[in-house]
Amino acid sequence: MYLHLSPRALSGLIALAAAASMSFALYLQYVDHLEPCPLCMTQRIFVGLTGVLALLATIHNPAGTGTRIYAAIGALTALIGGAFSARHVWLQMLPPEQVPACGPSLGYMLETLPLGETLTIMLTGDGNCAEELWSFLGLSIPAWTLLVFAAFLAANILLFVGDRNKLNVE
Repeated sequence: MYLHLSPRALSGLIALAAAASMSFALYLQYVDHLEPCPLCMTQRIFVGLTGVLALLATIHNPAGTGTRIYAAIGALTALIGGAFSARHVWLQMLPPEQVPACGPSLGYMLETLPLGETLTIMLTGDGNCAEELWSFLGLSIPAWTLLVFAAFLAANILLFVGDRNKLNVE
C-alpha cells in the first residue's frame, strides 16, 4: 500500500510533529513541573529549528531545488539535534560514579556566567542531564526525542530524494 504525499504535506507533517513535541515538552515543564536540563533546552532549540524550517517550506511550497534545500537544512538540524539527544541518552546510561558533577540551573548560569561558558554547558550537559525524571514504555525523554529526530531526518531525506509531485511511502 502506498501513501501519496506532496512535499508540502510532508513538510506540514514535520512542522506539526515539531509543534506537538514542543507542546509536550512545555506540558512536562509547566504542568508536571519537570525542569529541563541544559541538554533538554538544546534539544528543544533543534526541534524548534526543524519545525520552523518545515513550516517555512510548507508556506513557501518551493519547486524541486527549493524543496531539496529546505530538506537538506532540515536534515542537518535533525542530525545535530539527534546528536545532542544521543549524548543525553549516553549520559543517562553512565554508571553513577562516572556522571559529571551537577551544575547550577540554566537561569542562574545565564545570569551569572559568561555566555560562552553557559553555551558550553548547554552543549555538553552536566550531572543534571543524567537524571531520568520521566519515562514511557521504558524510554526516557531524550530517548523519545532521539526517535523524533530520527523521524525528522527520515522525512527530510525522503523530501530530498523524492519526486516533486508526490512522495510514495510504503
